[in-house]
Amino acid sequence: MDAALAGWLQALALVAALVLSYRPLGDYLAGVLTGRGHLGIERGIYRVIGVRGDADQSWSGYLRGVLAFSAVSVLFLYAFLRLQNHLWLSLGFPAVDAPLAWNTAVSFVTNTNWQNYAGESTLGHLVQMAGLAVQNFLSAAVGIAVVAALIRGFQRSGTDLVGNFWVDLVRVTIRLLLPVSVLFAVVFVAAGMVQNLDAAAQVSTLGGGTQALPGGPVASQEVVKLLGTNGGGFYNANSAHPFENPNPLTNWLEVYLLLVIGFAMPRAFGTMVGDRRQGYAVVAVMALIWIGSSALLAYFEWRHRGTALRAAGAAMEGKEVRLGIAGSTLFGASTTLTSTGAVNAAHDSFTPLGGGVLLVDMMFGEIAPGGTGSGLYGILVLAVVTVFVAGLMVGRTPEYLGKKLGGREMKFASLYILTTPAVVLVGAGTAITLDGERTAILNSGPHGFSEVLYAFTSAANNNGSAFAGLTATSTWWNTALGLAMLFGRLLPMVFVLALAGSLARQGKVPVTAGTLPTHRPLFVGMLLGVVLIVVGLTYFPALALGPLAEGLHR
Repeated sequence: MDAALAGWLQALALVAALVLSYRPLGDYLAGVLTGRGHLGIERGIYRVIGVRGDADQSWSGYLRGVLAFSAVSVLFLYAFLRLQNHLWLSLGFPAVDAPLAWNTAVSFVTNTNWQNYAGESTLGHLVQMAGLAVQNFLSAAVGIAVVAALIRGFQRSGTDLVGNFWVDLVRVTIRLLLPVSVLFAVVFVAAGMVQNLDAAAQVSTLGGGTQALPGGPVASQEVVKLLGTNGGGFYNANSAHPFENPNPLTNWLEVYLLLVIGFAMPRAFGTMVGDRRQGYAVVAVMALIWIGSSALLAYFEWRHRGTALRAAGAAMEGKEVRLGIAGSTLFGASTTLTSTGAVNAAHDSFTPLGGGVLLVDMMFGEIAPGGTGSGLYGILVLAVVTVFVAGLMVGRTPEYLGKKLGGREMKFASLYILTTPAVVLVGAGTAITLDGERTAILNSGPHGFSEVLYAFTSAANNNGSAFAGLTATSTWWNTALGLAMLFGRLLPMVFVLALAGSLARQGKVPVTAGTLPTHRPLFVGMLLGVVLIVVGLTYFPALALGPLAEGLHR
């Protein structure tokens, strides 16, 4: 079969699967976030942690829960990594040094999963299972919990209560992430993924040498790294490793998993606010950006420039032959648009403009469909901005879902939008100006700048993928990127929850002839325009110095 045709069939099958999942999964999510009853295991967890399952929290109490849980998680995982050599199933690996342990702990707690190490030669099985994989579940659940609080801000009136963080965290983990992960882990094992507790096996190669083939609990970690849009790989090669991604079928399933919750969340949003048309409008914007990005990335990789690439017949450098360009570009666009960061190809080896598409995907704030929960609250903040701009254009008080959008709400939305670019641009600018840290950049010129820009964009947007030409293993890089991950994750959550509290305190405003309909194609186009303009104005100068300069030069 022609490779391009196979690529089209993959994409069409993926769209069909996501469309079929939208309604049932979205309605189930809404039920998880709105149900009043508690399972027996959930009640047991509430008793252990001292939580009243039926007691709601104010937005500030909800925020304290998020911050306290994140702080404890970082400390726990940091200690786990530092004490690895004393633990069961350590495989003889030493303790992780302090800077890398800090970077890794922050990375997995913030749903970033940036990895400055090779998993198969650094971490034992217990740390992988009870440390990293557990955080894959919990960090994903935190994102969904925060967007649930924002949706309740639109739902409720005359109160500052937006739900209970601990209840949302437990419910999402127990009722959604765990059962789906168990199901697909079985599927992945049947498809050829490794799942055991074995140490590396020494095998003889065809050339007469020996090679260590490491085993481990791979399938169980692989499924939640994708479902929770986490991205950390069990092996250094991530989803390019045949033990993590054996064949084109598992590759397709991996892309489906990293998209399915994000695309179903707008359905849950529409159901919870009592107007499913609102969910259709949001998912339409997500879908347009995802389709456009996937098509553009595939175009730049198929229509490659350069004598060497034309002679080879394809831009296959850094890509797996068993997956091809189609499987690599579909995965690449999806992983950078969802804060997943898992890779099945070397993003540093993509064509200059192809790499630029991956950068822009993350710069959008990963809202198409974005991370689990974080994608939806990101696009809802942009929807608030869109309604406010539309209100200014026609001279009417901006209203969204029955709530007025005044100065207080716009301050929170503006701070949300400005936080991540500030972290990215300040971090990248600082790294470029430090003589001692520029030695980590292996390439000169625009591509070297792109590597640094990609690193801080990936960290601040909690993506975790990287351009491989940057050796970010020094104490400074581990510390700086760890801070970028921390600020990029927690500061936006502060503003989202503050916005939720502000909205919840308001009363409902009745719909009038002057109310902007936010479920029609006009609003979809306006929201798409705001996304493109905000990103373009914020990041274009930096992109012009990196991927654009390199791509146009060639």
